[in-house]
Amino acid sequence: MSGVWVIKNGVFRLDPGVDSMQKRKVLVHIPTNEAITCYDDLERKLTPLGWERYYGDLDLLQFHKRSTVHLISLPKDFSKFKSMHMYDIVVKNRNIFEVKDM
Repeated sequence: MSGVWVIKNGVFRLDPGVDSMQKRKVLVHIPTNEAITCYDDLERKLTPLGWERYYGDLDLLQFHKRSTVHLISLPKDFSKFKSMHMYDIVVKNRNIFEVKDM
């Protein structure tokens, strides 16, 4: 594993931003093979699947599926949309989304 180790608040972490070999991840809507590039795109894909906007937390963008206990919670700022959020969407919408390397 390459990169640079940094210390922040006494915790050692590998800084992946320095590693030029690391690939960015992208969320892809499988039926259309379309990459999700903003939250408007994501909402347009989630709504027909039964997901509704949930306004319970002002710091997050959230979607709830009425027929389940599932809740998708995302950072308000799309630039902070990370692979862990993408995989949460994939798990809750099998065969509809996938995560690919760019």
